[in-house]
Amino acid sequence: MGSEPDRPAQHAALPHPAGLATAARMDKFTRQVLAQTGLLGTIGKAERGAEAIAAIREFQSVYPIAVGGAAYLISKAIQSARVLAFADLGMEAIYKFDVVDMPVAVDSLGTSVHTTGPAEWQARIAQHLPNTAILQ
Repeated sequence: MGSEPDRPAQHAALPHPAGLATAARMDKFTRQVLAQTGLLGTIGKAERGAEAIAAIREFQSVYPIAVGGAAYLISKAIQSARVLAFADLGMEAIYKFDVVDMPVAVDSLGTSVHTTGPAEWQARIAQHLPNTAILQ
């Protein structure tokens, strides 16, 4: 976690890039982590399963997404960062982030872009290309 020449000194310790390598592997721990820590959200790069989405909804948390490959660019939404726990885990430590304009994949109501996005595009394709088969 080095600094970048174009970042102000106060941002030198910000993580690069943002997000876990495989967020889905944390699904089985999401409820426990949210219940025991009071975290407002967790950041990852993958779609979350039903169990994690239910916990996000239950604790009115959010799941900002840092899609693989774009994680570095999305890390620029992080204005400041501070390690709260498990510093030895590096990017998988628990951080406090102050963010601006970070994309959210699962909102506090449990609405997932991985569900709404495909449904929206299937409807758009069907509207504009009515005789085109849409893969499910």
